[in-house]
Amino acid sequence: MTTTAICEAKNVNVTYGNKVVLDDVSLTVNPGEVIAILGPSGCGKSTLLRALVGLLKPSGGAVMADGVPLDGIHPGVSIVFQNFALYPWLTVHDNIAVALNGLGLDESAANERITRCIDMVGLEGNEQSFPKELSGGMKQRVGIARALARGPELLCMDEPFSALDVFTAESLRSEVYRLWRGDHGETSAVAAVKSVLMITHIIEEAVFLADRIVIMGTRPGHIRQIVQNTLPHPRDYQSPPFLTMVQRLHDVIVHEHLPEVPAPAAPADGGIPLPSPIPAVNVGEVAGLMEIVRDRGGRMNVFDLDRMTEYDFGRTLSVIKAGELLEFLDTPKNEVVLTELGNRLLDADINGRKTIFAEKLKTLGTFRFLLSILADAKGHQLPQEVIEEELAMHLPTQDTDAMFQTIVRWGRFGEIITYDLDTKMIGLPSADVASAV
Repeated sequence: MTTTAICEAKNVNVTYGNKVVLDDVSLTVNPGEVIAILGPSGCGKSTLLRALVGLLKPSGGAVMADGVPLDGIHPGVSIVFQNFALYPWLTVHDNIAVALNGLGLDESAANERITRCIDMVGLEGNEQSFPKELSGGMKQRVGIARALARGPELLCMDEPFSALDVFTAESLRSEVYRLWRGDHGETSAVAAVKSVLMITHIIEEAVFLADRIVIMGTRPGHIRQIVQNTLPHPRDYQSPPFLTMVQRLHDVIVHEHLPEVPAPAAPADGGIPLPSPIPAVNVGEVAGLMEIVRDRGGRMNVFDLDRMTEYDFGRTLSVIKAGELLEFLDTPKNEVVLTELGNRLLDADINGRKTIFAEKLKTLGTFRFLLSILADAKGHQLPQEVIEEELAMHLPTQDTDAMFQTIVRWGRFGEIITYDLDTKMIGLPSADVASAV
């Protein structure tokens, strides 16, 4: 017997102006499963969730709900948001009661359901408390209780633990895990939840909670791979099978951001340099990460390095990629290695660092392209919008505003360009441009 999907994306595309956010994404959410959508910031995870539940109409493709085209918001879905989304003027009880509007319950039945959900998430005694009286973890418990109160088919959670401290997040994650598995013997609101769809950028969280893990790639957002998680319950973070699955997902994501391919060759003499993507990270982030690597012998496992930063894994990989692009770092397999040039940079004073940085910038396609067109421009200056239009034409899938800001930060540090925030003009630091191209 075939089972009708709760919701399904079929070849979904989402665009904002000229920017493609999601490209040809297909995903089915079936009854009885927990799905985690995993990927770095900016890959379109939340956009996909909003499209699946009807909060966003896709630019192309189709979204189905229980086998028919979705028209409006999916009636069988509840969402737990990252930022709690509580009404500050309502008590815990009344915040949960909001979810029951339109269900036709009388006051007695509504209060019984609210009380049951409050008990399930451990908020007994806080029914009349206001959000300002609650900790972050307690606020998110209210959000979960409110989502469960409606008895949804599909419970969606958009990075529900990311605004919490590590210990609170782990406690609440385990609580959600127990609720889903029915460890408390729930037979009411939770029993109505057929599936869970969660957004996360934390690999361990996905492995702990999900049956299927959807790994998304960037530029534009797309599904790279769907991994079936067959680890038995209950799951143990330290068990060898758990760690093996985490390593497998790490490898897939690392390959996306740090592929083992040679850097593109510079154009031959006389050729026109073309812009190429550069990670939107700061110079200080790259230098700081390099210092961490050097302090630990000049070589680190990428996952050990990630644990030492305060970034999500995708951000760590972007910083590493920037260092590799500038030839300050190398990434054989899952290692991050400080190069001889990277050591020279760290040993140099600030002026020496600027000189080394400038030399490397002039070898990158994007900066070669920029310096070339500035050299030919009147007064060796151009408006920001002209540069962004050029970037959009050559790199249509990139966030041109973020890329421009990165170009300005890197170029200013290397003192190879100037930028006036008031006039929004970018230019060369002197009329002598011969050495810049």
